[in-house]
Parts: sequence; C-alpha cells; structure tokens
Amino acid sequence: MTSLRSLASSGLEVSPLALGGNVFGWTTDRSDTFAVLDAYTAGGGNFIDTADSYSVWAEGNRGGESETLIGEWLTARGNRSEIVVATKVGAHPEYKGLSAATVKAAAEASLKRLNTDCIDLYYTHFDDPSVPVEEIVTALDELVRAGKVRAVGASNLTPERLQESIDFSEREGLARYSVLQPHYNLVSRDTYEGALQDTAARAGIAAVPYFGLASGFLTGKYRPGTTVDSGRSGTAAAHLETERGRRVLAALDTVAADLNAEIATVALGWLASRPTVTAPLASARTPEQLPALLAIADLELTEAHLDLLTEASG
Repeated sequence: MTSLRSLASSGLEVSPLALGGNVFGWTTDRSDTFAVLDAYTAGGGNFIDTADSYSVWAEGNRGGESETLIGEWLTARGNRSEIVVATKVGAHPEYKGLSAATVKAAAEASLKRLNTDCIDLYYTHFDDPSVPVEEIVTALDELVRAGKVRAVGASNLTPERLQESIDFSEREGLARYSVLQPHYNLVSRDTYEGALQDTAARAGIAAVPYFGLASGFLTGKYRPGTTVDSGRSGTAAAHLETERGRRVLAALDTVAADLNAEIATVALGWLASRPTVTAPLASARTPEQLPALLAIADLELTEAHLDLLTEASG
C-alpha cells in the first residue's frame, strides 16, 4: 500500500483500507484468520477493525471470538506497535448498552482478549438512547486519561446525538469523537449521506464506512443464476432484485473493464473518494480475496468514472 493517512484528529495513522474482523471466528477459523492477517499486513495494511460482540451470532459463540483471535495473532507475530486496532462496545451479550459501568467493564474485557494494554480506537457500537451523552463521553474520556484507549469513535449514531456528544466534549474539554463508522456503500447511500455526513464534515470527523462491499455484492460475484457459498449470500444477493443494484453492477463492470481492475477495487475506490471518508472497511475470508481490496491504494478513478458510479447509485 501507499503511505498512511491521518485519521482526522485521532492522532492515528492508518492504511487506505481497514480490514474487518467480523468474519474471524465465524466463517474464518483460527488458521485462516492468521493467514488473512498475515497477507493484509504483508500488503502494507495496518488498520484492523473488530468488536467485542463478534461473532456472537454464530452457533456456539459467546462474543469476543474475533478479538481473541486478533490478540493471539498480535502476540504470535510480536507486531502490536505496528498495528492500529479498533474495537467497539455496546453489543456484547454480557456488556449491553453504554452506561459508564458497562463501557469501562467491556473495555477491560476487550483489552484482555486482545492481549494489549491499550485500544487504539474505541467505538460505541450502537447508540444507547437511555444513557445521556454526558455519561457516555465522560466514561470514554476516563478510559483515554487512564491510557487504556488512544482515540474514540462512534457507529450507528444519529446526527443529533453525534452533535450533542461533540458539543459536550468541546464544552467540557473531554475526549471527542474523531472517527465515525457509518453504513455506507454504492447501494446504501442514504444511510450516511445527508445530515449525518454533514455533521461529520462540520466537526472534522473521519469516516470509516462499514459494509463497504455490501456484504460481498459489490465484488461482482453475485449474478443472476449464480450461487455463492457465503454466510452473507442472502443479504448480498437481494441487491440483484433492485433496479439500483443492477445499475450499479453494470457501471462497475464498465469502469473495471476500462481500468483492468477488479470490481471490488472500483467499488471501494468510489467510497474512498467520498467526502469525509478516510479508509473504507472490508473483510476477507481468505488471503486470495485480499489483493482486490488492497489494490484500492493504487487505483486512479477519473472524474468520468466517479460520475458514472455516482449516477448509477443515485
């Protein structure tokens, strides 16, 4: 990959592609997880994203499996200082919500699973409207002051609650959200564009969008009459039933052919070009899926290409 970029005011320097850890301990076992992480870092990546709840939805899992595998890999490779680790709080079965006590207890559990003494980027995973933003921000600030967290971010937050949080942080001089992780991609633009993106832009917040490839649909492997072996195939294939999904796929085919690039690379390249976006997030079940994702660093989309994709996804 090319040089690292600053993640807004977080003080973190990250690669152009964030690697999602949601598949680790779910569709990717320990051996394959290590192989994917090795290939990602060998390709210049340094930004690994997970959550304390990954992957509680898989049969037999309790949550925290992804963090545990990442922690084991960091220990085995001895490269903790070279990696930016992001995790999240709020959705683990034993640490639901964002009360101050929950945030602090969940952080301690994540630190233990990751086998580290500091989380680089700590997100609130889902908002908890029952807890005032003042309590949430104060708890996060205490983790930062204790040296257990370097920077804080938010995911799945309304524009209003994001602004309230920023206002409180600035008024009280407390740790401030510097990163936002919204659901955003070529077939899901209204989940970020508009008030939420505008709020992030005004506050100088960096976006690290999740579902960057729409559960795999934007890799181009889902086509009429095809069957894909994936735990997310149902969600991804549903986009084939929409007019926008078919338009986007056609536009991606055109641009990919023009540039001799993979469809997934083009989809992530469009996302990386959007206002506030610093590093799109995508996951890989196998090392073979990584080259197309890592190639985002060298992709050069023309204005005509960007316009075509933007129009098709509108």
